[in-house]
Amino acid sequence: MYSRDQASQIKQAFWTAFGQYIAPQPSADGLRTNWVNYKTGIKHLHFKMQADKRSAFIGIEISHPDLGIQELIFDQFKELKTVFNASIGEEWDWQLHTTDDNHKTVSRIIKTLPNVSVFNQNDWPALICFFKPRIIALDDFWSTASYSFDLFK
Repeated sequence: MYSRDQASQIKQAFWTAFGQYIAPQPSADGLRTNWVNYKTGIKHLHFKMQADKRSAFIGIEISHPDLGIQELIFDQFKELKTVFNASIGEEWDWQLHTTDDNHKTVSRIIKTLPNVSVFNQNDWPALICFFKPRIIALDDFWSTASYSFDLFK
């Protein structure tokens, strides 16, 4: 077991390594991008990457406190599902009104990688190989689809 401080340091080391690895990759628009803290430009709409001791996931998380607006944003993604699938190249799990780790209602479009641990450095290559192409594909999708969400700014 790791202390909370040790766990935090290991996670920070992974995300720093991942950030350095992907930093040379330009965005779909040819710009420098902070891939680890990707900004969508829409409040309550985040591209989230998370790794813990059992699994990892990457996804789009809609956390708007008004569940009606959260559902409208989710519905907008559903309208663009064909474009999304073309950019991503694989099926993701679409979850309307699920609960996050903090017991908050969110909606997500996610892909999970089971049986990996951020605390096992031998799993880091698998985590990087999981996150990198998917965050780049999300950026590619967002480059063409973001205008459809301008009314939620």
